[in-house]
Amino acid sequence: MTTIVPDTAAAVDGVEDGATVLVGGFGMAGMPVALIDALIEQGATDLTVVCNNAGNGDTGLAALLAAGRVRKVICSFPRQSDSYVFDELYRAGRIELEVVPQGNLAERMRAAGAGIGAFFCPTGVGTPLAEGKETRTIDGRDYVLEMPIRGDVALIGAHAADRLGNLVYRKTARNFGPVMATAAATTVVQVTHVVATGELDPEAIVTPSIYVDRVVQVGQEPA
Repeated sequence: MTTIVPDTAAAVDGVEDGATVLVGGFGMAGMPVALIDALIEQGATDLTVVCNNAGNGDTGLAALLAAGRVRKVICSFPRQSDSYVFDELYRAGRIELEVVPQGNLAERMRAAGAGIGAFFCPTGVGTPLAEGKETRTIDGRDYVLEMPIRGDVALIGAHAADRLGNLVYRKTARNFGPVMATAAATTVVQVTHVVATGELDPEAIVTPSIYVDRVVQVGQEPA
């Protein structure tokens, strides 16, 4: 059952040191900044963070990195013009990095949510990203075995939830949220609106409530 919690502190309560945290967002689009700020206040550390990129500027994920709470980042785009927090930490040897091609990142989480043990993918064949991984030739093409990515908790942003926890998203803020919700043991969602059950068009619901554990209304769109 989904719980509508009163504030962001309650939303991230219980996140443990050493947890793997899936963080939604494509850059700042859909980034659950309010939940990340609450996680910083909560104090969990030694985290492994899975996200599309490694933070922007000094807010959201970048603020979590700057607070020294993250041991490892798994992402597709660790460097861009405003990823200076991660860049400084990485060059100083204070954070680990695993680079995953974007399609593989999404598919590895989808595999976790679907209960798929592993899958073969051609992306990365012949590059350093394939080092140490099983390879196989199928119908004349080389593939690399990719393992699922599972999270202890997912922090995602959505536009609205009903009282049951069904979610709808707003435009590009949708990005990784739906797949991350399926891949985590506990899914925590910040939304702009909580509406009565039945108010959301069933055909528009993207993430069913079965994948959602906690919802908090923050009164602002995820960044």
